[in-house]
Amino acid sequence: MVPGHDGDTTLVAADSWLVQDGAVRGLGLHRSRFTSACAGTGAIELSEIDKFWPAVVDQLPRRGAWFPRVELVRTPNGYQLRLRIRQAPARTGEVKVWIGRGDPRQTPRRKGPDLAMLGELHAEAMRFGADEALLTTPSGLVLEGSRCGLVWWEGNTLCVPDGHLRVLPSVTVTLIRRAALGQGIAIAGRRRRLAELADREVWMVNALHGIRPVTGWIGGPRAGAAVRAPCWQRWWAGAAVALPSHDVFARPA
Repeated sequence: MVPGHDGDTTLVAADSWLVQDGAVRGLGLHRSRFTSACAGTGAIELSEIDKFWPAVVDQLPRRGAWFPRVELVRTPNGYQLRLRIRQAPARTGEVKVWIGRGDPRQTPRRKGPDLAMLGELHAEAMRFGADEALLTTPSGLVLEGSRCGLVWWEGNTLCVPDGHLRVLPSVTVTLIRRAALGQGIAIAGRRRRLAELADREVWMVNALHGIRPVTGWIGGPRAGAAVRAPCWQRWWAGAAVALPSHDVFARPA
């Protein structure tokens, strides 16, 4: 494991999550997503990830707010697994979203290769006064944000983009869905264009910010009122659990 990052690499797969005072949400799900992403490349043996992950857990800080990222990179000397310990950026409780320009990603179901391009898209959104950019299909179906998963409410039903659409498997969306199922809330995968989300409560969600209601669509329809968001944000705040011992992630021989 090589901490840090240099310029002579190609990012093949990545995953990141918030660690605050030694507490985290969905760490096992992040590990599973990263393992699947690495396995899908065929670039590294799963046994290497099994050895890598316990060392990652050991190095995560137990004080302060951090946003670590694990990476599989291609270097001149071959493929390497890396951990970057990064301070957590400022977090916000709501979001304005620019309607964007489609979906320029090449590998939408694997986090990593498109991160630099998505960073440029995010910077473009900020120039329009937004905090996020919306990604859509060529026909205009909503997918997710440049750095966030997307969920919305239709009546009492929690909606997510149809599972056949090309979206990144979101750990935060998975955790929200599990909590909703536990409350008996109906969940539906649907295909919607942005105009169909007018006046609906829509959330952009990710591991860093948690749940952020959309308070404005830059260049789009009127945003709906954030009726449910405050309650769910309180749930999210209480959902973090203490970092486990690395032994939890060590696979028996």
